[in-house]
Amino acid sequence: MSRANFSNTKRVVVKIGSSLLTAGGQGLNKPAIASWVAQMADLRKQGMEVILVSSGSVAEGMCRLGWKTRPKALHELQAAASIGQMGLVRVFENYFQEHGLLAAQVLLTHDDLSNRQRYLNARSTLLTLLKLGVIPVINENDAVATEEIRLGDNDTLAALVTNLVESELLLLLTDQTGLFTCDPSINADAELISEANANDTMLDEVAGESRSGLGRGGMYTKVRAARLAARSGAATIIAAGRENNIITAILSGEPLGTYLVPDIDPLVARKRWLAGQLQIKGKLVLDHGAVGVLQRAGKSLLAVGVKKIEGQFERGELVSCFSEEGIEIARGLINYGSKETQLLLGKPSSEFEAILGYADDAELIHRDNMVLI
Repeated sequence: MSRANFSNTKRVVVKIGSSLLTAGGQGLNKPAIASWVAQMADLRKQGMEVILVSSGSVAEGMCRLGWKTRPKALHELQAAASIGQMGLVRVFENYFQEHGLLAAQVLLTHDDLSNRQRYLNARSTLLTLLKLGVIPVINENDAVATEEIRLGDNDTLAALVTNLVESELLLLLTDQTGLFTCDPSINADAELISEANANDTMLDEVAGESRSGLGRGGMYTKVRAARLAARSGAATIIAAGRENNIITAILSGEPLGTYLVPDIDPLVARKRWLAGQLQIKGKLVLDHGAVGVLQRAGKSLLAVGVKKIEGQFERGELVSCFSEEGIEIARGLINYGSKETQLLLGKPSSEFEAILGYADDAELIHRDNMVLI
């Protein structure tokens, strides 16, 4: 995807760093937040889906507590995050409401994105919010995360969310203009890297650590995030959040910041992930009608079209779909475990709640979580 095509982007993840949100640690920068929200609201009104990944809960908590140095003790970080999150949520909610938009807070940990069931739940929630026209505001769940499961920085979180919702573009707003050939604060000859392949090893040599002391990120984490995003075929732009109308300008195709390009198409990446990188846990045998619907119409798989299951699997695990003749048709992430699926075979979705006592999804496998073979 070239910069000129950014206006055709369907879905974008915007991540705003701690130093931007808190005016370098002086408290929430409300005028700047109001501007970013206005730009995101404008994108939403153009039909683009927007997910915001917000840093700043710990930094805002530090401001409220009067702390000048980021604590190292985990329980102090969690306390600061709990306090700061209150301010962040209120400010974002108020500004989005001014534009007639609803915002939703979503707190995630690494476990939510590595556990198959939680991954599917998080994905379903975010896609539902987007379908409803809501702006998800995501932050790492610092208040309860332990050292073992912390994502480590919100650049990584933003990249994983980009993978999760299959966004085409990740926009990392920072206090720097972009990625330079060397540190511009100490070398006057430093040049902005306008565009590069996300997996170019040259980037490792020029990326540095955070100098603000407020966040856990730096250019190194942004390069790493770009590489994570590139796994699902998403492009990344690292740009200066303080520049006037920066979000609007970038999505209009202006050559700002550093553009890190993936080396794989999003559809190819998704197919490769589903078809080859996950272990198949079960097998579904479909009737001829279901096979036709999948192959010709590309629709979701309903239980009414499944005749038989094999294997033991849990919600969110990968299963393979076969025709009655034994030909593999598709693979996908299933919405129900094998025990529940067995009870639902051949049944219409309207009967799920009566059979199970609940109904998570109308489909056994949603088309967004399926790849045809």
